Amino acid sequence: MATKKSGIDQDTIRDLAKILTETDLTEIEVEQDDLRIRVSRAGVHTVAQAHSVPNLNATAAAETPQPSPASEIPARTSKNTIKSPMVGTSYLAPAPGAKPFIEVGQMVSEGQTIMIIEAMKTMNQIPAPRAGKVAEILVSDGQPVEYGEVLIVFE
Repeated sequence: MATKKSGIDQDTIRDLAKILTETDLTEIEVEQDDLRIRVSRAGVHTVAQAHSVPNLNATAAAETPQPSPASEIPARTSKNTIKSPMVGTSYLAPAPGAKPFIEVGQMVSEGQTIMIIEAMKTMNQIPAPRAGKVAEILVSDGQPVEYGEVLIVFE
């Protein structure tokens, strides 16, 4: 018995678009049986550069940020943290060996690119949601990150 294919479910597409907006993701893809739906935001800025993961053997100890004394660490409230909007790999510079986007103690302006997260072979620039001074960078270059993970703390 052959089943008749119904049209694409517009409600599903609307729901996926709503998820994009609510989670600040740039793209979402769902596959069910033989139907695959991908929804992505228009106007997302991407960087078309490939990054290689640095060799972590000798340089890892030198590049690992040292924890600050507890008295110097600002409280990690949602107001002063930047969380990962997606699962992917974090890159702190636009290219291997290049100067990092930000450094601890640096003032950043709202909208300034603070890092790149590679997700599904797409380089997604992560902008600062507000202006502030960088107190901590909690990820390293080439480190995998999870959705909602705290990446950066502002003072």
